[in-house]
Amino acid sequence: MSKKFANILEELDRFVPDRDKHLVIESRARNVIASAINLVQLINETFGDEDADELFRRLINSIKGEDENKFIRKIREFKERDDTVLNESKKAGKK
Repeated sequence: MSKKFANILEELDRFVPDRDKHLVIESRARNVIASAINLVQLINETFGDEDADELFRRLINSIKGEDENKFIRKIREFKERDDTVLNESKKAGKK
């Protein structure tokens, strides 16, 4: 790299402020927490008390264990259960 180019880069570095890691973490935390609150509210509106409690527990455990599959597995299990109930009620209505 030429000395002139290196000097230009050094000058640019002086004018570009460093990102404050604390502000970045704070901003990301705000976004994640707001999204989690919205998700919990949606779960509570969509599912009964027992299922909502189970999903909330799975959500927290997924975050703690850094494994989103714990939550996803339960959502899919509930979907399969609901689909089965819906299909059975459709079959019963046709008879």
